[in-house]
Parts: sequence; C-alpha cells; structure tokens
Amino acid sequence: MTRPRVGVAVLTMGTRPDELRALLASVAAQDEQPARVVVVGNGTELPPQSDGVHVVELPENLGVSGGRNVAIDVLREFGDVDIVVDLDDDGLLVDTGALRRIADLHEADARLGIISFRIADDTGFTARRHIPRLRADDPMRGGYVTTFLGGGHSLSMRMLTETGGWPDEFFFTHEETDLAWRALDHGWRILYAPELLLQHPRTSPARHAVYYRMTARNRVWLARRHLPALLMPLYLTVWATLALVRTRSATGLRAWAAGFVEGVRTPCGRRRPMRWRTVWHMTRLGRPPIV
Repeated sequence: MTRPRVGVAVLTMGTRPDELRALLASVAAQDEQPARVVVVGNGTELPPQSDGVHVVELPENLGVSGGRNVAIDVLREFGDVDIVVDLDDDGLLVDTGALRRIADLHEADARLGIISFRIADDTGFTARRHIPRLRADDPMRGGYVTTFLGGGHSLSMRMLTETGGWPDEFFFTHEETDLAWRALDHGWRILYAPELLLQHPRTSPARHAVYYRMTARNRVWLARRHLPALLMPLYLTVWATLALVRTRSATGLRAWAAGFVEGVRTPCGRRRPMRWRTVWHMTRLGRPPIV
C-alpha cells in the first residue's frame, strides 16, 4: 500500500476567527504536511486565509453533515487525498506528529475506515461523552470501537465512497453514529487512538438551542434507517428512558418529546437495516446497537 495522502477539512460559522487561526497554525506546524487544507464557511463569508488554504463560502448553513460533505467533495475534486481529517474550528493539534501518525495507522491497515481522536481541554481533562465506548473510565485506553468523535477524526476516502458520506438530513447530532454504523456494516474498522489529541475547550452540546429536538429526532431516524425491526423498539425505549433520567429542564424534555415525534413522522432517508453479523460484531466490541 502506498503512503496515504492526508487532507484537512475545517468547518466554521465564522464566529471564532482567533481559534481558527490557531488551529490552522497547528496544522501548518505538522512535521508531515497535508496534501490539502480546506476551510468551509458554513453560511458565512470568511476573511483571507494563509497560503495553501482553500476556502469555500456557502450561502447558507448546511449543518455539520452538509458542510462536511461539501469539504469532501472539494477534496475529491482535487484528486490527491486518500484520508480526510475533520477538525473543529476551536480545536488545536498539540502534537506536531499527529498527521504523520494518522497516515501511519491508515497505511498499516487497509480496512481502517475511521480514527477517532482523544479530545481534552487545556488541563488534560476528557469528558466521558468524548470517550467513544461505554466503559469510559480511562480516556487513554484505545482500541476498536463502534462510533467516533465529530470534533477530531480521520476518514478513509475509499470508505466514504462505499458508505455515501455524511447524512445531510441530520444537520447536527448523531451524524457520526449514522456514518459509523454504515462503515461497520460495510466491513470497515473504527479505531479510538488516544495518542492523537485534539485540545478543545470544555463545552456542553446543550448550548445549542436545537440540541434536544435534533437529538431525539435523529435517534429515531437512526433506528428507522439502520436497525433490524426487532431492535428498533428496544433502542428507542433505552434512549427515551435515559433522556427522562438525564434531562434536568422541563423545556428540554418538551423539546426532546417534540423531536421524537418529528423523527417518527418525517422522512429519514433510505432504510437499509444492518446485518445481524454487524450487530454481533458491535456487541463483541462492547456496545450493541441498543445503547
């Protein structure tokens, strides 16, 4: 296998220009330089960027999924990228060897479809929700997993060609799970590599006004799109119960309920249930597709 060529994609709404500059500087400082760097302004104009950064300005906000698909299309048009690395615009690559390590891992395993980074704040703290497995006591324990982190990861372009890319209709939340389930069902592996660190401020996803509604809607869509019929009610019951236990605000619960109903009533895209072999594989990895 030839050395994989790495491209970097950053999606931004233009609200964090200082952080974006710092992130791009950390990309430029890598000891193995990317073949391409693409910055997508999601419904915003962007100031001039440094040389070698390709800028795309979208007239409207297409969401996380839509914006990342645009970046993938641009990298595909260039034709010189095998691996795309998605980075949050307020993240930072601390280690100058991160892109080299990514290329090493993909070069060593032709069926490695996704690498999930470790995300930690400037004190080194990693939130449990940023560890892509159920046993989340040790953020430094890597290995094969069933999902990945949206803020920092790499994707095989070959895998994306097979799986179809990000789910545009999801807009925001659980788009990673949708892509991960399709990747696993196509026989690709997902690796959590904690040595790959993206430094990122400590935040809560609930800071977004649409978080509760889209979380519930997209959970239902995940089940409708990918789960065998026998697992759908079990999956949704588990997550409805967790929402009741975890959500502390009445406003949040009402938004969650509205999103759940929306997920049942609205089109979710093509249904293609995963194979039972994939269900068993995910179970062996420690996270069956019911939680």
